[in-house]
Amino acid sequence: MPEREVVFCQDRPGDAPVLEWLENLRRNNERAYAKCVAKIERLAELGQELRRPEADYLRDGVYELRSRFGTVNYRILYFFHGRTLAVLAHALTKKAKVPTADINRALGRKAKFESDPETHTYESNES
Repeated sequence: MPEREVVFCQDRPGDAPVLEWLENLRRNNERAYAKCVAKIERLAELGQELRRPEADYLRDGVYELRSRFGTVNYRILYFFHGRTLAVLAHALTKKAKVPTADINRALGRKAKFESDPETHTYESNES
């Protein structure tokens, strides 16, 4: 099965919340960052076949990538666009269940992305 493309959702050009969250995590906890990146790679590899404990369905087409380092749970919320595109929409560190406000934030980004994928797909300015 071919790999899926994984992209970052952006609110405005150059503003990709999950990418910013990952960069901050890398600065503060390199090992936790590496685990989250490994989960993103698994998502690219398996797409909709990825299951618990690595991923779980939340609601309304939004899923969570699940990573744990020590006692801290890291979650990256994502959705699928078409058959081969996974869109990383929101990320958080959590203690118990994913808060409704965070799911709603991901749903808002999902709606924006679906209405205009080109505008809401992050593209790096690096050459």
